[in-house]
Amino acid sequence: MRVVGIDLGSRRSGYGVVERQGQAIFCISWGEIKLSSNKKKLSQRLCSFYDHLEAIIKQYLPQEVVIEDLYVARNVKTAFVLGHLKGVAMLLAEKMSLPVFTYSPSEIKKAVVGYGRADKEQVRAMVQRLLQLPEMPGEHAADALAAALCHLHTLRL
Repeated sequence: MRVVGIDLGSRRSGYGVVERQGQAIFCISWGEIKLSSNKKKLSQRLCSFYDHLEAIIKQYLPQEVVIEDLYVARNVKTAFVLGHLKGVAMLLAEKMSLPVFTYSPSEIKKAVVGYGRADKEQVRAMVQRLLQLPEMPGEHAADALAAALCHLHTLRL
């Protein structure tokens, strides 16, 4: 089972492609999609996000898409941008006939670290350890990989 995890961010969004073969879980790829500066129109940024995510899905051919669910943002404008990005990711998955699963940040942290209120550094360190990555992924990529791991662990149960 191969899944792509997505962590939405208004300036950078993370992705992580993870595969489970039997009991073993492998990291196939991870990275961050840099969204254009706020000077570009939102529609252009959404289109760029769509294009990057589509290329990732076409290259790695996941069977499912996992998105970290939106949390309550302090900035309403940022929350709207994240909502638009989530909609774009869900639309793309639907167009490619891929099922979409969402998990809250606390569900993901609990599945990966064992504690639903773990901080970002704990998540990054545990993702690196669980997937035996040679280097620690960036914050958004680590969150995307954590979402994918959460999904694979949930499927196992």
